[in-house]
Amino acid sequence: MLKQLLFISYLLFLCGCKQQKKESKPVDFISKNTTITYAKGFSIEKQDSGLTILKIIAPWPNAEDSFTYALIPKDKQASITLDKNKYDAIISVPIENVVVTSTTHIPALEALGELNKLIGFPDTKYISSKEARIRIDADQIKDLGVNESLNIEAVLALQPDLVIGFAVNGSNSAYETLKRSLIPVIYNGDWVEETPLGKAEWVKFFAPFFEKESEAHTIFRKIEHSYLEAKKLAATIETKPTVLSGALYKDVWYLPGGKSWAANFLKDANADYLWNGTVENGSLSLGWESVLDVAKHAEYWIGPAQFASYEEMESSSNHYLQFEAFKNKQVYTFANTLGETGGNLYYELAPQRPDLVLRDLIHILHPGLLPNHEPFFFKPLR
Repeated sequence: MLKQLLFISYLLFLCGCKQQKKESKPVDFISKNTTITYAKGFSIEKQDSGLTILKIIAPWPNAEDSFTYALIPKDKQASITLDKNKYDAIISVPIENVVVTSTTHIPALEALGELNKLIGFPDTKYISSKEARIRIDADQIKDLGVNESLNIEAVLALQPDLVIGFAVNGSNSAYETLKRSLIPVIYNGDWVEETPLGKAEWVKFFAPFFEKESEAHTIFRKIEHSYLEAKKLAATIETKPTVLSGALYKDVWYLPGGKSWAANFLKDANADYLWNGTVENGSLSLGWESVLDVAKHAEYWIGPAQFASYEEMESSSNHYLQFEAFKNKQVYTFANTLGETGGNLYYELAPQRPDLVLRDLIHILHPGLLPNHEPFFFKPLR
């Protein structure tokens, strides 16, 4: 069961999913929009009064619902009157404490210098951040069960100002219970984004809760600059190495569609991902024979699901031995980059630091282009 869950998590995280977008609820007297360049799942609008309107357009794949939240500065609460029926939640900012529900939320809090506000998390063993682990060991971050069935009593005992939720659909009874208990739940859809910089830009989603919009813009500009510089460097190479990805799960080979998050990384690394021409922004489900027909001679194999060693792959399926990338020991995985309690650091940090992912891929796919780069996420299969 654990292996099945890890594989499914890999597919959801690595490939992304299709989404439908719906108009958000209207708001009044918007003066200007905060610049969101790459992310498609949220927007931030400011009023002259100091009120911030946060809209979540794509909280989960195929979402038919969108959400509108009002953030009121504490020092201006007396002067701002709102129609509560227009908003899914009204929050006083800056918040003093928060519960988050996905490891992808941790790096944003850390980058903004607000990790000390995190007081609870579901299944803390999956957190890899060293600073967060210190706080967990000191009992400053409480374990709250699992995301799908949060320990409601434990959350209510903490009385957080805010719960930042993660959901694969709109049915989460725990979140509904918290809302009825007057604890705001804000949906975060960073994982639904299709582009590397789109995911990273969600650091701006967290900023208004702490009144740190300027800091978030600075953080993102540095990441964006680093990413685009790496992409520009990769583009100087004329020869594109061929790349295979994914792995078998039971009798089906799952790999990233041509418009997915993972495929966009390979495109920006100036690689010839062999399914780059497909239009899916999620995963492809193929028979192993069709994968072999296309990628038998692929030079590199990037991201073979959760496999950490050649022996493990061979034990799982002899089909893998027919691929030249396997024979030539050119398989690279993020499964060997773990936190001290076994959490996969790639799942936690890669969305926030796509520049590190891209530099890893360039180092692997174009040997000599970044000779001094130390691989951070992607490492040779053992």
